Amino acid sequence: MADRVAFADRKASFKQPPGHVTDRSQSQAARRNKALEEQKRRRAKRIESERHIDLLAGLSLEASDDEADEVDERPQPLGHFASLLKPSALTTDSTSNNQNAAATPMDDMEVLPTSFKSKTKRRRRPKAQEKAAKKPSPWADKCMYAELLEMTDLDSVQWTADGSVEIDRLPEDLQTGWVAVAPVPVGKRCLAVSHQGSGTIGVVPNTTLRSRVLGKPLMPRFPSPLPSDTIIDCILDQNWQQNGILHVLDVLKWKGQDVADCETSFRLWWRDTRLSELPPPRPPTGGASNTEYRFPYPTAFIPVRYHTNTTLPRLLTHVIPLARSSYNVNISIPTNPSADLRPAEAESEMEIEESQPSLPESSVKEINAEIKSDGLLLYVAQAIYEPGTSPLSSWIPVATVQDETAMMEGHTSPLDTFQRLVQKRLAREQATGGQSDTSMQT
Repeated sequence: MADRVAFADRKASFKQPPGHVTDRSQSQAARRNKALEEQKRRRAKRIESERHIDLLAGLSLEASDDEADEVDERPQPLGHFASLLKPSALTTDSTSNNQNAAATPMDDMEVLPTSFKSKTKRRRRPKAQEKAAKKPSPWADKCMYAELLEMTDLDSVQWTADGSVEIDRLPEDLQTGWVAVAPVPVGKRCLAVSHQGSGTIGVVPNTTLRSRVLGKPLMPRFPSPLPSDTIIDCILDQNWQQNGILHVLDVLKWKGQDVADCETSFRLWWRDTRLSELPPPRPPTGGASNTEYRFPYPTAFIPVRYHTNTTLPRLLTHVIPLARSSYNVNISIPTNPSADLRPAEAESEMEIEESQPSLPESSVKEINAEIKSDGLLLYVAQAIYEPGTSPLSSWIPVATVQDETAMMEGHTSPLDTFQRLVQKRLAREQATGGQSDTSMQT
């Protein structure tokens, strides 16, 4: 039985992010406040350095009265006396001194041949050592990865000293200081980076998908409607070859404009505004396989919905139900996929060439693609985007373990626990509000 419990615990921690066990001595709320204060301090320091306030602090536009009365006692320059000296004497003395000083150490040194070369051959390092010596990718661990939200279940709830408020470990400012992102689709977290290039946008391959941990490319560079010098935080849909969808979670840079230092609400608004300006996606040619069309690369950049209203009633009636359910998205595919078949070798290699134009509008049709939800994300509204695992973002998955393990060991879904805690907090607030109204009337 003990082995089964240990196996269940290990399986339950499989989807936990790497930084979940960073510091158990501090609560998540304390680490969150510390990270937010550190962000504010860095932002203020950066603004001061850009304004150069420290350089202008001791400057004055005009001299004071004391400085005007003082006599300039600094030594006068002696450059105008140089013309009175004889140049021959100075040149002769300096030249002789330099030659004597340079010749002294060279007399005792043995002159080596210039064509001397070592006959020993340089040993080549093994391939394993060469790979280990390679520097890590600059795109490694650049995504802002959320921590699992720490919650206390109703069965083991604690009470404060006065016994009036229960400690459920949910954020105290959940209704005012947070932004919810739901439903978060199932897929692979990555960064989409568009590069500078010459040619027509959407035709020339200009975009690379980088993995979250190692920063390695997930597929060859492909054309996209993103402008040059753009970096967005994305989730590659688990069925992207069938629907060609890349879910946009956040934006770091857009067309050279750095947006990562902005607050969460502005970044998400900027994301939706800029993505709405992109042309509608069209499936590229050459993606047919037998009778089923397969996208050679993602073509649809769809933003994940966000909610600035995180009041308790809104969470219960709108946000949490969205995080549980799947939804449908309209996508375009060719009307006759078998009309343009590619060889199996070319499809397996996923060669993306510049000569692959999009299909015309008359030869495509729209179908519904089902997108499954993986959970709910919570962002601190005042936080800026920072790389790595951060307590300023909290993750509430639909399920942590597989269904059979959860049923066997009695585990509950984190989203179910979150819903129960929100319901209990709302009921307590309503009860407290009713008591205060009754006391005011009496």
